[in-house]
Amino acid sequence: MASRSGSVSTAGTDTATESRTRRIGTLAGIAAYGMWGLFPLVFHQLHSVGAIEVVLHRVLWSFVVVVVLLAVQGDRRWFTRVRSTPGALARSSIAGLLVSTNWLVYIWAVNHDHVVEAALGYYVNPLITVALGIVVFRERLRRLQVAAFAVAVIAVVVLTIAYGRLPWVALVLALTFAGYGFTKKSVAIGAVASLAIETAVLLPLAIVGLVVLEVRGDAAFGHGSGGRDLLLVALGVITAGPLLLFGVAARRIPLSLLGLLQYLTPSLQLMCGVVVLNERFPPELVAGFILVWIALALLAADALGALRSRSAVPGKQ
Repeated sequence: MASRSGSVSTAGTDTATESRTRRIGTLAGIAAYGMWGLFPLVFHQLHSVGAIEVVLHRVLWSFVVVVVLLAVQGDRRWFTRVRSTPGALARSSIAGLLVSTNWLVYIWAVNHDHVVEAALGYYVNPLITVALGIVVFRERLRRLQVAAFAVAVIAVVVLTIAYGRLPWVALVLALTFAGYGFTKKSVAIGAVASLAIETAVLLPLAIVGLVVLEVRGDAAFGHGSGGRDLLLVALGVITAGPLLLFGVAARRIPLSLLGLLQYLTPSLQLMCGVVVLNERFPPELVAGFILVWIALALLAADALGALRSRSAVPGKQ
């Protein structure tokens, strides 16, 4: 009887621990995606600073923050570990170029009243990720995936007509972020060390760029309000914070839940653009967004169906 009681007690403890772990992961995921979703409000405060200078500061202070974090963790062998991992340095460098391009276009979009279009880019991102799987891994499209891409193509046509041009901001953001995620998945190193490499590769360019801006008299840093300078420095924490929270979430909750939480970011960005920053959201744009949402719903239905099929096969997870 005591043995049975002990087993029940252990099972209850395990269940409670698992529940607590998932709760922490879910809260961390909501916090990460929520912070990313509020980025338009942060970068809108830097509208008087050129997008290039903002990116240069973001690279510089992000590097400082991650190096401090690595030092606090007592991790002095992170660079050696990166160098000893085949392809890690090259792929992290490519990831750095992709994410810096993403940052540049995103900041430009916020400062030029294209927050709604930027949000569209992060809605489109899952479609681009699937497309990468087809191109790189030669994956075959399933029926619902074909339908999703057909609807997405129609959506791009509708949005092109609505904007009077190809929605290049959304497409560049989706392509660079999907490429960034794809590249990072192929590098088996921690999130902090990975970001350290990504920013270290760009650090010389950032320093030279900031010096050139200062010499030419075009630098905003140090030539305006102290609050603006403080916000530029804070970009390091603003960048690293959500990334670390995302790392906590990714280790504690299923990918299916993480995938659902990712839509919090573009939804909040869309609200920021329309409700807070008063960007236009006419019916023709609404129609384009609805088509994108339908395409995403089809992708979600396909993923759920594939998951159920795998679960139905004994021993296949």
